[in-house]
Amino acid sequence: MAKKYYIKQLLLLIAIKKQEMYKKAKQLGYTHPCVVACSQELDQLLNKYQNINSVALN
Repeated sequence: MAKKYYIKQLLLLIAIKKQEMYKKAKQLGYTHPCVVACSQELDQLLNKYQNINSVALN
């Protein structure tokens, strides 16, 4: 049960980070350091999500 809650929270964080990145990219451009940093944070969240799902499948 706790794992499902964690996954839901992680998906929510991913959605929020995506919106944040899109907003910054629209304002600053895709290569701006703030956008790149946000993209890297999003990558970390996506990697966590992928790792959880790959463990669940094995």
